[in-house]
Amino acid sequence: MLAAPEVAPPPSLDVEALRQSANAACRLMKALSNPDRLLLLCQLSQGEKNVGELEALVGIAQPTLSQQLGVLRDEGLVTTRREGKNIYYCISSTQALAVMNVLYAQFCKT
Repeated sequence: MLAAPEVAPPPSLDVEALRQSANAACRLMKALSNPDRLLLLCQLSQGEKNVGELEALVGIAQPTLSQQLGVLRDEGLVTTRREGKNIYYCISSTQALAVMNVLYAQFCKT
């Protein structure tokens, strides 16, 4: 009878590192849990847009739009650049873009 091969035990997990990763993931998911912010990120996943373009695409009134873009900026999910009077937004978080791609594949692709 052959003996079963020895299997190395799995490496022990660094609980503190996992906790930090879990906290970062929760912050991202919290930012994505608002429908207006999710719509904005959906549009920005297609490329850079200015505030006027975003307002027209998602139908969110200017005060709410500015508030939600501010949250995305504060969370480090988007960056801005100014060109004349226009402010352009783009996704700056690779994690957010990856999640948006998964959400698109699961909920939007027909």
